[in-house]
Amino acid sequence: MRPSRWFGIGQADRSQSQPGFAAADRALAHADAKLLIVFCSEAHDLTAVVRQISARANGVPLIGCSTCGEIATDGPAESSVVVAAVGGNGFSVATAAAEGASTDLRAAGAKAAGCLALVEDRPHRVLLLLTDGLAGDQQEVVRGAYGQLGAGVPLVGGCAGDDLRMTRTSQLFGDRVLTNAVVAAGIASDAPFGIGVRHGWRKVGEPMLVTRSSGNVVHTLDGEPALDVYLQRLEVSEAARSSGEELARIALIHPLGLSRLTAEEHVRFIGGGNFVERSLRCIASVPQGGLVWIMEGDSESVLDATDAACRDSLRGLDGRPALGMLAFDCIARRGVLGDQGIKDEIDRVAVISQGAPLAGFYTYGEIARTHGMNGFHNQTLVVLSMA
Repeated sequence: MRPSRWFGIGQADRSQSQPGFAAADRALAHADAKLLIVFCSEAHDLTAVVRQISARANGVPLIGCSTCGEIATDGPAESSVVVAAVGGNGFSVATAAAEGASTDLRAAGAKAAGCLALVEDRPHRVLLLLTDGLAGDQQEVVRGAYGQLGAGVPLVGGCAGDDLRMTRTSQLFGDRVLTNAVVAAGIASDAPFGIGVRHGWRKVGEPMLVTRSSGNVVHTLDGEPALDVYLQRLEVSEAARSSGEELARIALIHPLGLSRLTAEEHVRFIGGGNFVERSLRCIASVPQGGLVWIMEGDSESVLDATDAACRDSLRGLDGRPALGMLAFDCIARRGVLGDQGIKDEIDRVAVISQGAPLAGFYTYGEIARTHGMNGFHNQTLVVLSMA
């Protein structure tokens, strides 16, 4: 018997001559799909992949993005295509894209969020956002969406990846491949959504005062050049203090933590440094006058956070089983866990969710706003569960 509501997953790799067709065929378990969500490695021809998926979907709305690795029920992968399909009764979906996002990220977030006004009136709503994390301060995207929708609608999603090249990411909309864009799906449902947000990093050493910052650039910490203070605290050798590669390696496992009145500090990924000005560039804003810490983690703390995020997400379903789950997992957490650790992580999700279908990707930043205006995260796991 066909279920009244369903969540399908399809995955294909480069061994498939037409991976978009293969992944879509596996995901489209039934004929009444309402939304397709695609996570695709740039090892593939993205334009060919989305056209293949769109041809199979026959007009079903599609959003997606490029990745730093893909997540599916069977486990993590690289150089693959993952398609999640949501369908059946009790869903209403509308999608939107905002191009040229870097010129006004707040306006792009507001434009993308406008799609939620087009869905049917149902008791539960969520806005799914996939963005270009290299376009500037992603908190501005969240602020724009929040300004459009208000506090009653949770926001969830992530920043596209490009296999750690950090040069250009892609966003997918219908049968088009965009860059420097925000794509969104407004979803209304008769059943609840649940969101879990955890990272597993912990503070190291004494706090530092952000004495000068502008947006996502930290110029000075404790009155000294921020790059120098950061590297000195981590006892990096003098020879390595002018190496972009060394900074990138260290930053993956030593983000900055911002104090917040939440279960965990907000984390800021250090995306690079200016070796002339000796400043740090983060993926989202770091407020001047605030306190920050260097953070660290290990496999145990990161996997404990995975368990907590999944359980928090499932609690939002009011006791109902999960129809399916979407995971937005920072590439830095993957760096801590290693190849075996990321397999263990997906296995743990499967146990906690009692085998619910899972799709997701490794990101350059994560979006989860359930209260307040802040909703952009780094080096964090965000889980969205649907009942």
